[in-house]
Amino acid sequence: MQRATKVLVAATLAASLAVPAARLQAQTPAAPAGIKAELIRAIEAAEGHVVALAEKFPQDKYSWHPEGARTTSEVFMHVAAGNYSYANLLGVPRPEGMTGAALAKITDKAQVVETLKKSFAQLKEAIQNAPDLDKPIKLYGRDSTMREVMIVAATHCHEHLGQLIAYARVNGIVPPWSEAQPAARPPAKN
Repeated sequence: MQRATKVLVAATLAASLAVPAARLQAQTPAAPAGIKAELIRAIEAAEGHVVALAEKFPQDKYSWHPEGARTTSEVFMHVAAGNYSYANLLGVPRPEGMTGAALAKITDKAQVVETLKKSFAQLKEAIQNAPDLDKPIKLYGRDSTMREVMIVAATHCHEHLGQLIAYARVNGIVPPWSEAQPAARPPAKN
């Protein structure tokens, strides 16, 4: 009798757990699909890393730059300016005062981080709400489409993420997502 009771309790427990799991699965919408969703995921990946670096860089390194290149804060704000510009091309006007020249003057770490987050949110919103991917527009003075603007926006974010990773490494800053990784591999032997 005890064995039968244990089997019955186990079966009841399994069934009671399966029902909520099935309901949850049925209520969870499928992940968005299509080019917009794919580009938003690519931008979110860059966003997570760019913002993490902006938060990790100490304020005194925001003015650092290699000779002849943008300062760290200027690179962060260049990303934000690009995000606002691409969103504008996609039909979402940039917030008042968020021109490239105005953004380049932002050097306070907290303001840089906040501006980056807002610019990424605006870019993702613009991509999500763009009505016609094939709509012809001008991009850098040439004929293009809204789809290409989205692709260029994503690649722009990743391009400058790479630059910011190099800036971090040169300054002895380990990107947060690789802190648990070994700092360097031994040189290859010839």
